[in-house]
Amino acid sequence: MRPVIGVLVPPRLPADQLVGYAQKAEQLGFREVWVAEDCFLHGAFVQAATILASTSSLHVGIGIAPAAARNVAFAAMEVATLAGLHPGRLTMGVGHGMLGWLDQVGARPSSPLTLLEEYIQALRLLLGGQRVDFSGRYVRLDGVQLSHPPPVVPPVFAGVRGPRSLRLSGKVAQGTILAEPVTPEYLSMVVEQTASPGHEIVAYNIASVDDDPGAARAQVRNALAVVGEPDWQPHIAVLDFASELSELRRKTGSAAGLAAALPDSWIDRLAIVGNPARAREQLAVLHHGGAGHAVLIPAYPDPYAGLSSLARLLT
Repeated sequence: MRPVIGVLVPPRLPADQLVGYAQKAEQLGFREVWVAEDCFLHGAFVQAATILASTSSLHVGIGIAPAAARNVAFAAMEVATLAGLHPGRLTMGVGHGMLGWLDQVGARPSSPLTLLEEYIQALRLLLGGQRVDFSGRYVRLDGVQLSHPPPVVPPVFAGVRGPRSLRLSGKVAQGTILAEPVTPEYLSMVVEQTASPGHEIVAYNIASVDDDPGAARAQVRNALAVVGEPDWQPHIAVLDFASELSELRRKTGSAAGLAAALPDSWIDRLAIVGNPARAREQLAVLHHGGAGHAVLIPAYPDPYAGLSSLARLLT
């Protein structure tokens, strides 16, 4: 038993390599790829459209588009067009976005939770073909209805982290997208907070597979630098070494310093890492804990080599 295994398209991958990367993922047997909309890199909708058009069966997840960045009616038009062109191959992810980035562009809402709740409710109604009148704090629609609603309505997931946002996701979204790291402990908390019939969980994790466990750990170490930063505290707070990690971050003085000092035993719990057998065991544990989808974030200098290495987990 294991989750549906997908892979993240590296946000810093040059645009002219996007098609080749997605096609290789499909050829290797990955069932889905996920695209991010990190500021200020590539747009999520263009990435999704390009991948869908250049592959034959690959499912594409948008994980995530920040709700504050686009009017919900125009976002619904984009999603509906993609879903109409490629029925059944799209999952739409919406989230708060990184608040620091939203500050940079003057788009940070005073109540991210209220915005996300209104946005997802309105988006789902629009994609379902309904005529929508909505008078919220942030979302206001007056008789808006898509002329071309998708024949297969794509599910709308929320990309969130903390308890309040997770409860909101369980209430208004069809699934939850979890940023890395997703440990069994964090997943257990998420499932408790989002408890809702049929609610799906998508778990992102930094990943490296190598017959030499030490080599695999070395690949993921730098990518784990973020785990000591404030935005990642919901992921870490549930772990038995949370206070030790916080103290190590304080002592090392930087994210890079923390990454260099992480004990091997912590790395083994914060990433999908090790030889193929161990990595498959980790994925099975996540699946048993409630994650229906596992999105691997390749931690390799060469993204194409990373795909080939992680594909060993598909057999």
